[in-house]
Amino acid sequence: IDTGGELRARGTNQKGNVWTIGIDSPQDDQSERNLIASFELKDKSVATSGNYRKFYVKDGVKYAHTISPFTGRPAKHTLLSATVVTDTCSLADAYATALMVMGTEKAISFIENDPRIEGYLVYSNAQGQFETYKSKGLEGIIKERE
Repeated sequence: IDTGGELRARGTNQKGNVWTIGIDSPQDDQSERNLIASFELKDKSVATSGNYRKFYVKDGVKYAHTISPFTGRPAKHTLLSATVVTDTCSLADAYATALMVMGTEKAISFIENDPRIEGYLVYSNAQGQFETYKSKGLEGIIKERE
């Protein structure tokens, strides 16, 4: 079930297989959608938040749609995408958005200290290349693409 950005995978698909979920590559140019990773999901919920689709550029500065409640301004950091797997869509969506506000380091710490969630993060390094983090529960499940 797709609830508008969040997914709930229940049981198996029509072929009797576990649902396969794709995670978009966080590219600013979305004219061509590519997956950065995929994984199988059964009887869980997932949501991804990111700053690569809804943004604008003014005077050479990119402003994303994720607003920090601490500053009232767009969140600024290297975290590009946060995918959360948990029991409910509402919780997955709330956590994915919160992680996007936190930024990479705080998001990793948060995921590692909350047993209710698993997370997959995509962020940019100092050279502007994509790097990823996956929580222990997603290791061996996430299939990253080249």
